[in-house]
Amino acid sequence: MALTPRLDLRQSQQLVLTPQLQQAIKLLQMANLELSGFIEQEMERNPLLELATPEISGAGAGNEGADAADGDTRADLSGYDRDDGVYGADAGLAGDGVVGANDAPLDADFSLNVFDDAPHDAALHDAPHDAAGGSGQLGLSGGGQTGSGGSIGHDDGFEQRTSAGIDLKTHLTGQMQLLLSDPADRLIAAELIDMLDDAGYLVGDISDLPERLGSSPDAVADILDRLKSLEPTGVFSGDLAECLRLQLIERDRYDPAMAALLQNLPLLARHDLAALKRLCAVDDEDLADMIAEIRELDPKPGLAFGSEEAQPVVPDVFIRRTHDGQWTVELNSDTLPRVLVNQHYFTQLSSRKGSKDDKQFLSDCLSSAHWLVKALDQRARTILKVSTEILRQQEGFFTHGVRHLKPLTLRDIAEIIDMHESTVSRVTSGKYMATNRGVFELKYFFTSAIQSSEGGDAYSSESVRDRIRQLIDAEDAKKILSDDRLVEILKAEGIDIARRTVAKYRESLRIPSSVQRRREKRMSA
Repeated sequence: MALTPRLDLRQSQQLVLTPQLQQAIKLLQMANLELSGFIEQEMERNPLLELATPEISGAGAGNEGADAADGDTRADLSGYDRDDGVYGADAGLAGDGVVGANDAPLDADFSLNVFDDAPHDAALHDAPHDAAGGSGQLGLSGGGQTGSGGSIGHDDGFEQRTSAGIDLKTHLTGQMQLLLSDPADRLIAAELIDMLDDAGYLVGDISDLPERLGSSPDAVADILDRLKSLEPTGVFSGDLAECLRLQLIERDRYDPAMAALLQNLPLLARHDLAALKRLCAVDDEDLADMIAEIRELDPKPGLAFGSEEAQPVVPDVFIRRTHDGQWTVELNSDTLPRVLVNQHYFTQLSSRKGSKDDKQFLSDCLSSAHWLVKALDQRARTILKVSTEILRQQEGFFTHGVRHLKPLTLRDIAEIIDMHESTVSRVTSGKYMATNRGVFELKYFFTSAIQSSEGGDAYSSESVRDRIRQLIDAEDAKKILSDDRLVEILKAEGIDIARRTVAKYRESLRIPSSVQRRREKRMSA
């Protein structure tokens, strides 16, 4: 067979993720803080982007009705038939905050790089105007500026305006400079201070410190011993026993019996009082006094200095119940960055004479700005759409509590809302929902199923955990429930569960075993 050149025509299909689609997927997965940081970076790179302010969003005639096209970020569930658990044929989600049947999902269409000529959704233009103005709205604002709902709140809270307290390392550095005068000793001490964690413990290996600083091991050990005298007492310890020992020495309460107790802290954690009495050579009264003294000590002395306060979780979605008993889903407008495209500024710049590169840069900025606005709008709608379906599926939880939480998977939601399972996973990661029963991550409502022993509906693993907690909290101190007994009680209630599963759920709840609980309740009694 002769080898000759030839041309063949082949047709194939493949999925191509455009840069815009890749970035849209990242936006969907971002939490509100990450999204705010991303928006700030985009505004620094793109001169056509700006944040909407109350003056811009409600400027009236100056913006040719800028807020006329703003939609509501709430979903009305009044059409939900709570008796049979289905929606009526004409039931809908009021407002523009939810993607309708004709809207394209986020993971379907972002192949275009330029959205200049793309028509806006009709629902956005027909959305009713919120009486509150621009706050809590989602949509595209007209009059030469294109926006995506909400606003980034830049007003710092009261706690952010207050002066920050001194941190641990600064506190110790000030004391070290008074304790040590030799520059070489201060250099070693500064390195040791940098090796402390937030609790005040010395982390890392100090064996290479003498070689790195050109000193001797004895000098480093001497400096470390001197630093252990600094306040708060217990810093620079290598473990918990040493931290407690330093505090007991300061109180003049460190004796051979207490030393034996510190050497056997695992027994104290297991409440094995009989073994502790034998090792410490003390009676019940002395052991109780020693344990009381241990409890008065601070196991993490460094946390009292400059530890960052836990930041409260900012919910992305609100679940509220109306006066007529229906549920509503509403996006938190404070977490929705409202980004505008300044068309007037683009017109001014494009009318000026400039080089080809300048015009290309300006065109790229406009295309990127339009894409970002559309991606943010679609992100908000997707979050609201998934949250609405979670409410539909888990309405028993919101009404009656965790015992009525149903088994639910990401695939179940994805099939109902006609999206890919990975998209639902990204939406539920790092997003929180404020309900009448607290603030929960969206992934909390997705639990595995435990079959019913009576052939009925399956039980949610989270509801079974809650039932195990209730049984253990209500147990009698004289009749501690073992894992086998818990299995018998749950099976009597129709929950088919294995003993190892009960033990796994109990450990996940940080509940000790029946032997340890018996010791704890005996000691407390």
